[in-house]
Amino acid sequence: MDSQSKHTISSRLQAVKQKSGKSYNQIAEETGLTNVYVAQLLKRQAQLKTETAPKLRAALPELPEELLHEMMKPPLRSYDPNLIQEPTVYRLNEAVMHFGESIKEIINEEFGDGM
Repeated sequence: MDSQSKHTISSRLQAVKQKSGKSYNQIAEETGLTNVYVAQLLKRQAQLKTETAPKLRAALPELPEELLHEMMKPPLRSYDPNLIQEPTVYRLNEAVMHFGESIKEIINEEFGDGM
């Protein structure tokens, strides 16, 4: 799938969300997922699990079967270099760059370094 197809699918998923009138928090509450995971699903940045599909369908009844099946495929992660220009994303990136080394040290201390 190319980035144009991903954009088209993501746009269609966002349109279903908009039509529902629900927020990410409302959909998350109805599905038992987190709001960030719901946003990732609707941006095609995460894979919908088979057991979660009926819950999402119940929360978004207008979600077409074809899009539901598309969401169950492995996500297409990509990087848009223009995204870093968005102020919120820029600040999040800045926070990770500033605190990343310390966070990594704490993770290693708590859980090991993965080696």
